[in-house]
Amino acid sequence: MTKESLFKRYLVFIIGVIINSFGIAFITKAALGTSPISSLPCVLSLKFTPTLGEFTFIMNMLFIIIQIILLRKNFQIIQLLQIVVNIVFSLFIDISMNMLYFLNPQTFITKGIFLILGCAILAFGITLEVLPKVIMVPGEGIVSAISTVTKKEFGTIKVIFDVTLMSSATILSFLFFRGMNGIGIGTIISAVLVGLIVKFYHRYLPFLNNIFPSLN
Repeated sequence: MTKESLFKRYLVFIIGVIINSFGIAFITKAALGTSPISSLPCVLSLKFTPTLGEFTFIMNMLFIIIQIILLRKNFQIIQLLQIVVNIVFSLFIDISMNMLYFLNPQTFITKGIFLILGCAILAFGITLEVLPKVIMVPGEGIVSAISTVTKKEFGTIKVIFDVTLMSSATILSFLFFRGMNGIGIGTIISAVLVGLIVKFYHRYLPFLNNIFPSLN
């Protein structure tokens, strides 16, 4: 593999991560509930001083530490680059939230439209992130680690993981605000819709699969 090819793969990966950040911010600003992976940081950011991006950074660092503990000697050193990914991801969440300061939909219809747009943006970021087949983001890394240790399918652990995050966010929301705040119907919709849109991109945007033909 040439240095140019490796650079291209990591460049596309980072672009995907940045688009992910923007997509999560867009979904959050739709005010119907953020994405499952951001549900816990979102609720915490509404109660305490640190921002959504800062709480996301803390959560993802915990995910990386847990990966190291679970996998021990099987943890690949290259996956320490997840720390860099976490910095970029968390930073651009806050940048995106600030960029979208003007986004304040008032009706359920406009909130729904912005939610769908946010899901489409997030799905495109995930598509670009996965294509290069380099490192994992912390949210996927911890699911993979748990899957490896428990010998359960990745998809099964992913569902349990997302449900755990959403349940924890819901419990904290009721404790902090006596109701749903930062999590809602949009969280469930995004959990289902993003995956479907990713499949749509792979099927109907074939040029994406041609970015790295040698990896297909």
